[in-house]
Amino acid sequence: MRLIPLLLAVAMLSLPLPPAAAQTLRVMSFNVRLPSPDDGANRWELRRDLMVRTIREQAPDLIGTQELYKLQGDYLVGQLTHYAWFGRGRRGGDGDEHMGVFYRTDRLKVVESGDYWLSDTPDVPGSISWGHPFPRMVTWAVFELKAGGQRFYYANTHFPYRDQDEPARTRAAQEILHRLEAVPANLPIVLTGDFNTTPASPAHALLTGLLQDARLAADTHGGPEATFHDFTGTPDRRIDWILYRGLHADAARTVTTHQDGRYPSDHFPVVAEFRWPQHDRAH
Repeated sequence: MRLIPLLLAVAMLSLPLPPAAAQTLRVMSFNVRLPSPDDGANRWELRRDLMVRTIREQAPDLIGTQELYKLQGDYLVGQLTHYAWFGRGRRGGDGDEHMGVFYRTDRLKVVESGDYWLSDTPDVPGSISWGHPFPRMVTWAVFELKAGGQRFYYANTHFPYRDQDEPARTRAAQEILHRLEAVPANLPIVLTGDFNTTPASPAHALLTGLLQDARLAADTHGGPEATFHDFTGTPDRRIDWILYRGLHADAARTVTTHQDGRYPSDHFPVVAEFRWPQHDRAH
């Protein structure tokens, strides 16, 4: 059994919008679609500024991305100058896809951060098990709110995608659950990801044994339930989730920003608004 050390992270994000209140947290999960030249009219260079606009309008404190390449992450923080990002490529180093984590540097501080792989050897970068073709991983951190000092544990992931990978997704959920169970009970948890499976799956059932699904538990909901739309704007299944414990979910929404028939990605991003219970000052 491998247990992650707990991290306390500070990273703050600022936008030309009013920052959220000190005891609230706005989280986005966003599969940004890798920069493939095969995407034609939907290639990265033609949608990157729409992605910047989408993030700016939503003003999340924290963003978990999937399929992110370094050039994309660097472009986004170059345009959104009060954000920073971190994460390793899924094969180690800076190449290939990242589970890039973006945070507002005016709001959050990163205490510690790290990565592990969803495999039988989770500490080996790029490791693959369970019969799927690409490395899958988790990037995690402990964050602290700069105003107020509240801390929380955060993890971001991307599960295997093929229909036949359902057993591998279940194993991945088990590995994540094992690590989350080691997080102290008084430390809130937020988990974001493209899970490539629906809420009817064993993976969702495992993870929601410990966590809540913001789409289901939030006080208010907005946007379509499904999130993957393949650049069509018509989504067919909900595979992007924000899960949590130890916080109150005021709202959850699916963001459908588009312009002239173009979308920032082939997934709709999802956003959840959380707040700390008034009595909670967990450290």
